Amino acid sequence: MHSTDPVAPADPAVRPAGATAPAGRLRAGRRPPAALLLPAAAAAVFALLPLGYLGVRSLERGPAYAWEVIANERTAQLLGRSLGLAAVVVAACLVLGVSLAWLTVRTALPGARAWSVLVTLPLAVPSYVAAFTWLSAFPGLAGFGGAALALTLVSFPYVYLPVTAALRGADPAQEEVARSLGHGPLKTFLSVTLPQVRPAAAGGAVLVALYVFSDFGAVSLMRYDTFTRGIYTSYRASFDRTPAAALSVVLVVMTILLVAAEARTRGRAGHARTGTGTARPAVPATLGRWQTPALAWCTAVVAIAVLMPLATLGYWLAVGNSATWDPARLFDTAGTTLGVAAAGAALTTLLALPVGVIAARHRGRTAHLLEQSAYAGHALPGITVALSLVFFAVRYAEPLYQELPLLVCAYAVLFLPVAVAATRAAVLQSPPVLEDVARSLGRSPLRVLREITVPLAAPGVAAGAALTFVVCMKELPATLLLRPTGMDTLATRLWTETGTGSFAAAAPYAAALILLAAIPSYLLGRHRT
Repeated sequence: MHSTDPVAPADPAVRPAGATAPAGRLRAGRRPPAALLLPAAAAAVFALLPLGYLGVRSLERGPAYAWEVIANERTAQLLGRSLGLAAVVVAACLVLGVSLAWLTVRTALPGARAWSVLVTLPLAVPSYVAAFTWLSAFPGLAGFGGAALALTLVSFPYVYLPVTAALRGADPAQEEVARSLGHGPLKTFLSVTLPQVRPAAAGGAVLVALYVFSDFGAVSLMRYDTFTRGIYTSYRASFDRTPAAALSVVLVVMTILLVAAEARTRGRAGHARTGTGTARPAVPATLGRWQTPALAWCTAVVAIAVLMPLATLGYWLAVGNSATWDPARLFDTAGTTLGVAAAGAALTTLLALPVGVIAARHRGRTAHLLEQSAYAGHALPGITVALSLVFFAVRYAEPLYQELPLLVCAYAVLFLPVAVAATRAAVLQSPPVLEDVARSLGRSPLRVLREITVPLAAPGVAAGAALTFVVCMKELPATLLLRPTGMDTLATRLWTETGTGSFAAAAPYAAALILLAAIPSYLLGRHRT
């Protein structure tokens, strides 16, 4: 996904009329120095490699064979299942996200600040952990219903967070005028508030849909076939990898069409304030007789999305015994997870640094192309990236097949946009005049980067590295396909134990994964506050 940082957009076409770029932040007339351009180009090629090779591999046996795979009944069935699941999850997330955002931001809901924290906690729970907790408690949920429930409960914050931001930034005058004209709270919400937050809700809905398209853990544990599970099954079931590659191309096309459709429907609509001066906060609407139902709604969401998974994990931890609880193996797996995630975060941050600096300090076709290329991997589900790297390793770099470097490269491709966005934002916040002064004193571009740019942007770059570390720890499908023989992470161990129905044995790995992911997440929250 593209960076949503609103500061100093790289494309002058999106800058408001009459606005000027901050002095020194975007340099239109100067090409990026070779010390940045060459490693940034290498990072862009690295990010595009899986996408290019996937297209070549899917057509290796000819377009007719690829079309035969794509046009068969099984592919149509997977397409229908994936779209149906995405539609249900998106609809449910819109209801949850928009309603909770309105209650916590625009109403006098008791404990609104506490509720706003609690309803974002599901972001720390991987989809396969949510699926594990529900499936272990209610085995009958397996199938479409269970997959939809698990994915909804972990992804509705993707709608809640942008809608909350939109409500806090929206001008409350229009709502006050509507109420002064006799419109009730519901009519005001439908006719005034909802149109204001529609772009934010649509953007969140796209994130949810992309999450559903790329999810592998929840649908696999719930035994519901979608494109990701079909790709994995095809890869494991046959020596012919072309069908899996062709299915991966279809999945990539689905994600591209979804993003393009959202951008087209968004159009040029504007929902910003038209007046000048300082925005004032909205006066919270009183709930009256609706206060009890509103509190019950918030309580129910938190109970099923947060408390239920924690309670289920606690139960399975309590019933475990020496046969299921193996501390030595748990600590060894946790150490492996931390090591692999750290290596992935380090490589990703290193590749993102030149791209982020160029995106922040330069503009033009070259800078735009480099930044957009770095985001290519974010449109690819983990299983698709892993599949393309398997093909590449077997064909051109066989010594890397099922070795740790290939897995680390997969993490870098998948999560490069996370690090690029953090680096770009951090560099934009540092004063560029210091770099100009250093160059005027004869410092080389590489020395300026090392002595000025990187030290000033270091806190933000470190925050991006920490976020990348968290998402690397939770990644499942790429790890399953690319991990070295005999190596397990917390995610793969959880997946293995749950696949055999060993819920008590899986619980320690799920708890450890949540705990380890929560620590850097908490530190990130403190950094941002």
